[in-house]
Amino acid sequence: METSLNHLELYRLPWNLCDNGISWLEPTAQCNLSCDGCYRENRVQHKPFEDTLHDLDVFGRYRKSDALSIAGGDPLLYPHLLPTIREAKKRGVKPVVNTNGHALTKALLHEMKDAGLAGFTFHVDSKQGRPGKWKGKSELELCALREELASMAKSIDVGCSFNATVYPDTLGDVPALVQWAEDHMDTVHTMVFILYRDVRTSAYEYFNGAEPVQLLGDEGQPKSSTVYNLDIEKNKRQHLSAREVVAKIRERFPDFAPSAYLNGTEDASSFKWLLTGRVGRPGQTLGYVGPKFQELVQTAHHLVTDKYLAYAPARANRAAKPALLLAPFDSGLRTIAKSFLKRSLTAPLSALMKPLYFQSVLIIQPIDMLADGRMNMCDACPDITVWNDELVWSCRMDEQERYGRNLWAKPASGA
Repeated sequence: METSLNHLELYRLPWNLCDNGISWLEPTAQCNLSCDGCYRENRVQHKPFEDTLHDLDVFGRYRKSDALSIAGGDPLLYPHLLPTIREAKKRGVKPVVNTNGHALTKALLHEMKDAGLAGFTFHVDSKQGRPGKWKGKSELELCALREELASMAKSIDVGCSFNATVYPDTLGDVPALVQWAEDHMDTVHTMVFILYRDVRTSAYEYFNGAEPVQLLGDEGQPKSSTVYNLDIEKNKRQHLSAREVVAKIRERFPDFAPSAYLNGTEDASSFKWLLTGRVGRPGQTLGYVGPKFQELVQTAHHLVTDKYLAYAPARANRAAKPALLLAPFDSGLRTIAKSFLKRSLTAPLSALMKPLYFQSVLIIQPIDMLADGRMNMCDACPDITVWNDELVWSCRMDEQERYGRNLWAKPASGA
């Protein structure tokens, strides 16, 4: 069941191709886990550091960004990770490492901090094939791992975000993960839900230019398959929408209120990145910020730094009280301020001494296949990367490598 959300009532983030909150760097293809639905082929292949520097040059030529997501593969396996972090910071972007955390050690943690690390985005979910004590654990059981990783990030005072891919059979776990994030609002700054995407090979025919392409070949076979084409179960619905996730969250958090978004390239009303901001303390949400707050933050940050904000420093996430001064401009902040003042009357000293935290909940709805075969991508995608000196969608890099360009599709005959 989808919830009713009008995109025109929310703030459309002002990000675009050349002026964006984030850029996405992939210096390695090697990973130490195997996630269902991953869009990258896992192979032992690292870019020479000179090539990584060149990719940064290309970003610098075409695109302004607040942060650089260093991804892969898993970047902790990249031999030149530390100099890459140093170079990103030197160039004025915040280095954020996107990792599953499996190879993270305390020694590497402090080395990255010394190199200039701004934050982590940890990918943790139940379909990654984790070994050892985490093998076969459920989403809720994996919260113990999330707490371990969040504690490591807190120990060096850097930003901490978590990604979890959401599948039809794990959609029901999302409200509990939102609750877990609320319970750890002091250490978890962002909770991200990435919806599993189904390529739907039986419903469409795919083409490389005018040449038909068969996507049902064996995974890894050159020129006949992409690594993300294999349906988990044939003829079973796999696609999820951001509206469905909001509806599920509202079963537990009825006031849950998204306030900003990025739309799709083919469907202006679709929510490709749907952002919710809440203010409170661990275990207690005072309310949700509104669209005007998001607009004020993006506009002010761009005015001061000439960049749109993507990753606030950890200290900013625990200093939400000053934001209440913006309550006259934002209905969500007014609700939060009233709730804060009401609680202050019963415990004024506690209200004065204890910090208020800001936490984001982000829902990402990847590529949608429309009925006529058009592919609804993220407009102003933050996860743009470099391929052959051009900016391309990172989630479709496999097509670039195998076919030299993105494929197109039309409905299959008889579908």
